Amino acid sequence: MKLHLILVGLLSLISFALAWTKEDYEIFDLVSAIESTEGKGTTFYSWLEISPKATVPDINKAYRKKSMQLHPDKNPGVKGINERYARLGVVAAILRDGERRERYDFFFKNGVPKWRGTGYYYSRYRPGLGSVVVFLVMFSSGLQLVVQKMNYKKDLERIDRFRSKARQAAWGPRMIPQPGAKKVRVSLSNSIEDEDAPSARFVDMLVEGEHVYLLGDEEPVLLDSNVATVPTIGNTWAINLIKALVQKALPKSSSPSEGTAAGQAQPAEAANSTEEDTDAGDGTDAGGSSAPSGYK
Repeated sequence: MKLHLILVGLLSLISFALAWTKEDYEIFDLVSAIESTEGKGTTFYSWLEISPKATVPDINKAYRKKSMQLHPDKNPGVKGINERYARLGVVAAILRDGERRERYDFFFKNGVPKWRGTGYYYSRYRPGLGSVVVFLVMFSSGLQLVVQKMNYKKDLERIDRFRSKARQAAWGPRMIPQPGAKKVRVSLSNSIEDEDAPSARFVDMLVEGEHVYLLGDEEPVLLDSNVATVPTIGNTWAINLIKALVQKALPKSSSPSEGTAAGQAQPAEAANSTEEDTDAGDGTDAGGSSAPSGYK
């Protein structure tokens, strides 16, 4: 649900960003520049000292008065006076134009947006190819890490559900622990109704005390949180790609000393194999299996 809300919010921002025009970008730049030089909260109207309902003659009169105050000839040596004087002319031109003024009034009443779209920032700052690639790699890796965390949480919930089903099948509805190990079949379905379906799948499990084992063709696997893959930045595609490139770049040649050591190890391995065969003939388990006692 939260993911859906985030996606809806992003789509809304994108739709607004796509609706902004080149003239809007010009207004955004002017608003930021005026606030940085004339003071926070300064608007086109307050800078010209006129009302938002001022007519074109009122705007022309205010512009002439303000232009005389900011004229570079009357302010020699003042830093940034040329930019401020030129900016004043652009502001007056926008307010004289009915369509452009209507667009400015929209932002004047509703506020200039914080996020102005990727096109705006790209046209102003123009990041290089390297910066774009780094950003995309970091963004995609972060997104992949978020997905990993979501899957990890679902895996833990799934493990807890299977453990609970196995214990209930082995101990009964009252969930009273029983001594010894008991083999049970657990449905992989999420609901009881799906368990009766012809396509329902089951898996064999072994319950021994508080431990639940997943049975298969090989050794039983203890079903706990260690079965789930822990989300780490090392499992993202970018890090895996770097690891693969490093391994590919490393030389795979073996030194003569390694070949000699391998040749010397062969007699020792043969001797160990003979000892293991002797132990097997005596009926001793040399492997030290960690399988549960009730599994055969």
